[in-house]
Amino acid sequence: MRISEPHHDGSPLYVSNSGPKPGEKVILSVRIPNSYPATGVHLRIYHDGEARYFPLKQDALSKGSDESWWRVKVEIMNVFNSYRFLIANGTDYTWLTAAGMRSFEPNSNTDFHLIAKPKYPEWISQRVLYQIFPDRFATSGKSRKLPDWATARNWEDAFHGKYESGGQDLYGGDFAGIESKLPYIKELGVGGIYFTPIFPSRSAHRYDATSFDFVDPLLGGDKEFQSFLKATRKHKLKIIIDLTTNHVGVGHTWFTKAKKSKSAKERGYFFWDKKSPFGYIGWFDLASLPKLNFASKALRNELYRGKRSALQRWLRPPFSLDGWRIDVGNMTGIYRDEDHHGEVVCEIREVMDTVSPNSWLVAENADMQPKDLDGSSWHGTMNYQGFCRPLWSWINHNANVKPGGQGMPVDMPVISTEQFVTTMREFNGGIPWRSLLASMNLLDSHDTARMRNIVGGDRTLHLAAMTLLLTYPGVPSIFAGDELGMEGAWGEDARRPIQWDHQESWDHEFLAATKELIAIRSTSPALADGGLRFIAIEKEHFIFLRELKGESVFVLISRKPLATLKKAALTPDDFGLEGYTSLFAAEASGVWSRKG
Repeated sequence: MRISEPHHDGSPLYVSNSGPKPGEKVILSVRIPNSYPATGVHLRIYHDGEARYFPLKQDALSKGSDESWWRVKVEIMNVFNSYRFLIANGTDYTWLTAAGMRSFEPNSNTDFHLIAKPKYPEWISQRVLYQIFPDRFATSGKSRKLPDWATARNWEDAFHGKYESGGQDLYGGDFAGIESKLPYIKELGVGGIYFTPIFPSRSAHRYDATSFDFVDPLLGGDKEFQSFLKATRKHKLKIIIDLTTNHVGVGHTWFTKAKKSKSAKERGYFFWDKKSPFGYIGWFDLASLPKLNFASKALRNELYRGKRSALQRWLRPPFSLDGWRIDVGNMTGIYRDEDHHGEVVCEIREVMDTVSPNSWLVAENADMQPKDLDGSSWHGTMNYQGFCRPLWSWINHNANVKPGGQGMPVDMPVISTEQFVTTMREFNGGIPWRSLLASMNLLDSHDTARMRNIVGGDRTLHLAAMTLLLTYPGVPSIFAGDELGMEGAWGEDARRPIQWDHQESWDHEFLAATKELIAIRSTSPALADGGLRFIAIEKEHFIFLRELKGESVFVLISRKPLATLKKAALTPDDFGLEGYTSLFAAEASGVWSRKG
């Protein structure tokens, strides 16, 4: 199916100012193919809670053009604004919404959104992130005293398949080791690093922190972390780290004090229940992860409000980190009949905007709720729902993964291209455009199987997925090792140590292609800030445009080799689009660009 329908999104081609102040006027534009029946177009926008209509005027038609632009200048009266477009053809009408065209009158859940306040930090636009699991990326080989809970593992033993790693296995990855690999990271072309937790804990994954006050000595402590940060600034890399706002580890100093004395202020930081087998509420009934109770104002002060709080301390000098990724963001502040979620996430955002206004706040919201991305809390989500999971369902091929890999109690589904694009559109239609651009897109992560396993080892399909990751709206995040073709059938299996001394195991061809794509993404204004317009949705492939004034990028993604798609329109020329140059060509994907 080829798409020839009206289009609008939140990018600069269609919205003259994406962060106006209330009272300012903004020009909103709609692009309509001349073949689409339209005798009039009206904007429907809320003013103080009431829907109002404003007519759009059609620009003078350019000679030879097959589409027209309709525009309206409207006053933005409120901080949060939702709108859609009514397209009339006599007595027939359709609606243009953020989720696509509707032949019926929709409700406002899929309206476009315009937020009259500053948007996300600009630095995220053209940067590709590199996700590092600290214990498994690189080791300095320094001898460190292991805690009693840990089992020491040899770095190369995993390579030789001697055992499957568990959550208590430590391989010795540290910041001195990571620092030694900065030349590799810089050569890869990424612009920032996202670290899974770096605080002391009782596990290799460190989501059970025992303190937020210092870097785990097993990783080299604050001293080696500061040395690493100093080196990253020379390379102009941005650094964000992980914070658990939903729970802490059972060994956390707060919980230790709470258990020791019922009169301790920390007692109020947690939920206590005599019916529980361990006397307190653990996240998902895990004794190792006491859940935090945000009814406590003292907890809020210690976690994010206070100048020396966990959240603020690492944003301030000497660390001056560039943002936080919030673990289990969707469950933070919610337990049964207590719901402080909205308050807490907005307060965290307010603190960050005050203390470090150029820092990025992205949350693990696996099943995203639109209210969390309305512009007042998280800048964006770790985009499992609107990118990773639908991509898995569309591109999987002879998948070698554990059952339930998508968090569902069934085998991985197989969906059509139309279902895939519809899923993406529905997700995008539920949030402001700015929240999509500020979300972290990923093929996989430390919590999932690797993409190489999703496609059954097929490099061609893996490269098609990587092409999509690096051309789609949002912040691309590559889990360290993906660029080497590393495998992993489930989360823990995906955390294998990178084999720096066995580079014969790397997929060097795939690595070279990934570098090429990262370079394209990092230098393309249209891929950073351009709109998203699907122009073809076919059985085995789809095509979209990323457009900005001065540049247009044409992207083709297929789940079959292009050579097998006989008589299909696959290039800009096939669509009558002139002036495009090929930037990247692979067996199942391609990228073209036109300047001007």
